[in-house]
Amino acid sequence: MENKATTEILKSTTASILKEEAITERKWVKLEQTTYVDPSGKTRIWETVKRTTRKEDSSADGVSVIPVLQRTLHYECIVLVKQFRPPMGGYCLEFPAGLIEGNESPESAALRELEEETGYKGDVVECSPAVCLDPGLTNCTTHIVTVTINGDDACNTRPMQKPGESRICTIFNFICLIGGSILSKYAWKLLKGSAVQDSINFTWVH
Repeated sequence: MENKATTEILKSTTASILKEEAITERKWVKLEQTTYVDPSGKTRIWETVKRTTRKEDSSADGVSVIPVLQRTLHYECIVLVKQFRPPMGGYCLEFPAGLIEGNESPESAALRELEEETGYKGDVVECSPAVCLDPGLTNCTTHIVTVTINGDDACNTRPMQKPGESRICTIFNFICLIGGSILSKYAWKLLKGSAVQDSINFTWVH
């Protein structure tokens, strides 16, 4: 019986989308009902969230930037931003990120978002392929772009943010010399401290 079941699994149907029907649509996102065939051959229904802003020729919806701040006689820093996220009902500590606009490349979008959210100007080191964010809910994808920032450059000694109408970010420079568990502990303290207003540098030495 076990061999027979295994054979049936190997002969399973190729999963495929049958149709996508709009349920509702707003300025930034839309909700669709997706009818599909699962690997066992059964027809199923799924509710899918999609962005309305993705361009047809774009490789992904947006970019997430890993900014590495480099300064003479300083440890390298990872630059993060803290901003209020309505879906979460609170503040999030996160990498600078945003949507790819017009005919932008992922690299150009990453440098623009970095300057808008942190004021820093940098150079792209590498750009990942498009990766999924939450594939059980949405088809949204992003490129993860690593950027180095020359902190000794005159344009980066006093960075000035260029926030949009609805996004106000607080900048944090993390000098991380030990494990991610420590990062999480200090990040949690920062998220709980709503009175933090200015850029802060943390040096952690193991």
